[in-house]
Amino acid sequence: MSINFLRTQAYRAQGWQPAQSGATFSVTNPATGEEIAQVADIGPEEVAEAVAEAQTAFADWRQRSATDRAKLLHRWYELMVEHADALAELLTAEQGKPLAEAKGEILYGAGFIEWFAEEARRGYGDLIPGHQAGMRIMALRQPVGVVSAITPWNFPNAMITRKAGAALAAGCVMLVKPAEATPLSALALAVLAEKAGIPPGVFQVLPTSQPKAVGHVLTTHPGIRKVSFTGSTAVGKILLKQSADTVKRVSMELGGNAPFIVFDDADIPAAVEGAIASKYRNAGQTCVCANRILVQDAIYDEFVEALTEATRKLKVGPGMEDGVDIGPLINQAGLDKVERLVADAKARGAKVTTGGERHALGGTFYTPTVLEGATMAMELAQTEIFGPVAPVFRFHTEAEAIELANATPFGLAAYFYGRDLGRVWRVAEGLDYGMVGVNTGLISTPVAPFGGMKESGMGREGSKYGMDAYQEIKYVAMQVG
Repeated sequence: MSINFLRTQAYRAQGWQPAQSGATFSVTNPATGEEIAQVADIGPEEVAEAVAEAQTAFADWRQRSATDRAKLLHRWYELMVEHADALAELLTAEQGKPLAEAKGEILYGAGFIEWFAEEARRGYGDLIPGHQAGMRIMALRQPVGVVSAITPWNFPNAMITRKAGAALAAGCVMLVKPAEATPLSALALAVLAEKAGIPPGVFQVLPTSQPKAVGHVLTTHPGIRKVSFTGSTAVGKILLKQSADTVKRVSMELGGNAPFIVFDDADIPAAVEGAIASKYRNAGQTCVCANRILVQDAIYDEFVEALTEATRKLKVGPGMEDGVDIGPLINQAGLDKVERLVADAKARGAKVTTGGERHALGGTFYTPTVLEGATMAMELAQTEIFGPVAPVFRFHTEAEAIELANATPFGLAAYFYGRDLGRVWRVAEGLDYGMVGVNTGLISTPVAPFGGMKESGMGREGSKYGMDAYQEIKYVAMQVG
């Protein structure tokens, strides 16, 4: 069955709608610079209207049984899996990641809908022993209400489903503002939500080229009771302040500065494989990718040599080409940032062992890069690189590794390789990060709680904890005798 997934209108309670002003904005392919589509440019006044529509939809959706919501979510999941290839092609076209990675994201994203379809039936409350004779105390879980989701361009499918699955399972309704660079994947999800039978107004997608103005409505409108955001820490802080006046529930997955520690007892080939998987996925444009590779002195040279050799084998090219490992960076600003960080590192003493320059393909392609001799004085040690650049730092002791790893205001993900059992426990507990991968470079899964500490955010997505942010606990005291 063929479905037209290339939609350019907003998805509202009334169905597919153009912007009331008639305005559109361009979505381009980062691998070629060619325009893919002109998409409806929704303004702040329309967002306010969508909130009212969502409130109407919420009145019905919250009353539906958990089983009913679960069946609809499961059908949505089945449609995503059935059309994974077409969704992946669209995702690659607008975002740039290799097609195999794009399909992996589609299935990963679908996994959240499947998980929360099952969790919908498990929103249990409690019956609490009363404090006096004849008293019954209940703790009920009820949906928060209308939710706004502001999502990023690097995972334009999965960052929506991770939020929407939990929200809809809990009985909430959701307005999604996708990133202006990648609205097409969000709209494709709406196509399947509609086909799955999810009622009008329950899942709305509002594309816009006015993120500040629209984001302001999504964080200040009194009809919205919960904000979920994935993106930079700087923007997250703005949205958090805007949400304060109406005391909204807020959950945020913000920036990272992930350490990837390799101890001298590590399996070096496995550590290199893990570093490649963590660092270069999506051309290094993930919040949980390895940002600082910390290697113990005794194996430093051996590891750098092996990492350099493995990095040279990575194929760069448009995501639609067979065998491509590294696609383009999302835009010119991303490329300029990577070039600036590499230039700063070289000026401060780092040595390029491979890469270190724009790729011959031109555009926003950048050659996968390894830098040895990295230090904490370099700018790339203090900020997210968001590109295919692997700086390798040297350390001597376990305590030094933990200190270096924690020397950042961020605390999203961390990784380390080692085989000493005592060290594994000490380091896992000593790292100030919300997620820690031990002898693995890939940690994302719908069944585990995803989220950070410190300035990397608040709340958890996925897992049995994922619905908590979308539910209120209501205490009911009942005198029965």
